[in-house]
Amino acid sequence: MKNSISIDGHNLTIGDVVKVSNDFYEVSIKKDALERVEKSSEIVERIVKENRPVYGINTGFGKLAEVTIGQDELSQLQENLILSHSSGIGEPFNENEVRAAILVRANSLSKGYSGIRKETLEKLIEILNKRIYPYVPLYGSVGASGDLAPLAHIALLLLGKGRVLKDRRIENFSEVYSFYGFKPLKNFSPKEGLALINGTSFEAGVSTLLVYEANYLFNVAIKSVATVFEALRGLTSAFDHRIHEVRNSKSQKLVSEKFLEVIKESKLVNTSSKVQDAYTLRCIPQVYGAVFENISYIESFLQREINASTDNPLIFEDGTVISGGNFHAQPLSFLMDLFSIILTSLSSMIERQINRALNPTLSGLKPFLANNPGVESGMMILQYTAASLVSENKVLSHPASVDSIPVSADQEDFVSMGMNAVIKARKVLDNLRKVIAIELIVGTQALEMVLKEENNYNIMGSGTKEIFEKVRSLVKFANTDRIFSTDIELVESALKNHSL
Repeated sequence: MKNSISIDGHNLTIGDVVKVSNDFYEVSIKKDALERVEKSSEIVERIVKENRPVYGINTGFGKLAEVTIGQDELSQLQENLILSHSSGIGEPFNENEVRAAILVRANSLSKGYSGIRKETLEKLIEILNKRIYPYVPLYGSVGASGDLAPLAHIALLLLGKGRVLKDRRIENFSEVYSFYGFKPLKNFSPKEGLALINGTSFEAGVSTLLVYEANYLFNVAIKSVATVFEALRGLTSAFDHRIHEVRNSKSQKLVSEKFLEVIKESKLVNTSSKVQDAYTLRCIPQVYGAVFENISYIESFLQREINASTDNPLIFEDGTVISGGNFHAQPLSFLMDLFSIILTSLSSMIERQINRALNPTLSGLKPFLANNPGVESGMMILQYTAASLVSENKVLSHPASVDSIPVSADQEDFVSMGMNAVIKARKVLDNLRKVIAIELIVGTQALEMVLKEENNYNIMGSGTKEIFEKVRSLVKFANTDRIFSTDIELVESALKNHSL
């Protein structure tokens, strides 16, 4: 039996999004959700028969909302919407991100407030289950009226139009849909085009994958800093539970407990003559705790957002159609700006830990962890690389959410720029991953130098030993200078694959 999930508009989890996006789980729609979808579609049919003007059903869009459309042009209206709004540009989103967006959009439509037909929703799910990869350019959404351009590039496929990525080649879907056994819809019914693109689903889908990845990297970062902490014979007094209890911070206490579990049984910690450590070691609970608390906050919001109706107008069970602004991505824009800020701060802290391990004045170890300093430069330039990545993250942390450029002839006069916040967050996360890879290499080098001096490899903490051995299975101790970019790439790849 194939791995699968079933959606109903209410119970989608972040784990479900990851399973469908990354692990290609199949998707079905629960019966009660399909019944709600059909009732909503019937309400749209009644509105059309009554010739009652309702935005998005028989009117134009945006500034053209005052233009009433004749019944014989309603299907063309929806198709034209999708064609004209497919105006994105730039490199494509990756397949996992596009799958996340499709799933979140389908889940939102499954709530039954959007007025689309059951067969249209099922076609959207079919794209997922047949592993069709729509070509969706990166740029084009301003995060209000939803992610119009990126979602339009997906909606094109329902009509057999648009482009897909097949075997790493861009193909016109009209020429390859038969390969997938996909039969396009003949046309869209009233409101369907708008329902498919009017919402925050693309931003929410990508953000969900980012926060999932951030959680993983955060947990690795706790283990990564342990290698530096033990190599520098850090003091554990700063991790005493009483400190965190009087701060009233559960997150700070949790991080401290997790870290102490990693370095448990270490014979290296608390063996220096220092009275206290520098902030990059002593304040791990405070800084990492704040990072964890904010990631958790973003995660909790996204859990709600992926189960939200972000369409406009919304069609309620009693036949009422209400035009509002649930498509506005200002909440997501704020959150993903925050995401970039907290991950940038974490990357900045890690870079300082890398520097502390490499600087002989601060570490008490050989300069740049070179075996033969002077003839060899050791890992000097790894800190340069980390510094360049962290510097870029600082630039990327300027908030997108404070900007707005009015669109649609000022009908949409305050937009969120939420997608820009998401696109920046992708890059910040990618840079953080590289910085953690560098710390793992530098930290294990520093730690092994200490272990060699002590002539004992059994004095590490139990968790530190585990991460040390995993890194050593990828990159060996640097007895002499070598091309370190290869090492970074190997560890970064392991982080991407979640094998560390």
